[in-house]
Amino acid sequence: MNALLKRVWIGMAAALIVSLAATIAPDHVQIGDDGRIHLGAPAPTPSPSTVNPEPESTEPPLTRDAVDEAIRTALASAGLDPEQGRPFAAGAASKRTGWTAVREKNAAQAEMKAVCADLERQGWTLNPDPRGDRPEARSYKRGGWYLVVNTREKTGAPSTTSAPTGAEADLTLTGIQLNLSDIPLPEITVRIG
Repeated sequence: MNALLKRVWIGMAAALIVSLAATIAPDHVQIGDDGRIHLGAPAPTPSPSTVNPEPESTEPPLTRDAVDEAIRTALASAGLDPEQGRPFAAGAASKRTGWTAVREKNAAQAEMKAVCADLERQGWTLNPDPRGDRPEARSYKRGGWYLVVNTREKTGAPSTTSAPTGAEADLTLTGIQLNLSDIPLPEITVRIG
């Protein structure tokens, strides 16, 4: 009985590792027709059913100042005053930036859509969520940066709107500079089944 439980736990651990790896770095996980899962560098002989990842952008990396300007432009395009929110505190060399404000809940959804539309107009590419479309959050990528735009319901917080209501939401833009190719992944092949 202990051997069976051990196999079950090992199988569950392997499934968890693979699902986490597929979520974090989907272009570094290949699943072959024979049930083998390959993490890390591409498998030497990929099967025809393996999905090829999108090629990395040849666009030059963006600076943090350029991302800050993209955020300010998108906010202004949505009819928001970037000075009325709270920017994330970080140095000029930081790999993180952002902006947040408390808004009226219904307005936050409309403002989020307008911000997203302007980001797309600026050339940011929608980074689809593997869990499906989520109306409260959108992720974009461009020039080595990932930018997440989201709303989250808030209760009892001071508002940046002129007439606060009972239903408020945080409208947040979070930018993170991330280069997944710099993260070394070990080559691991797992056979399940």
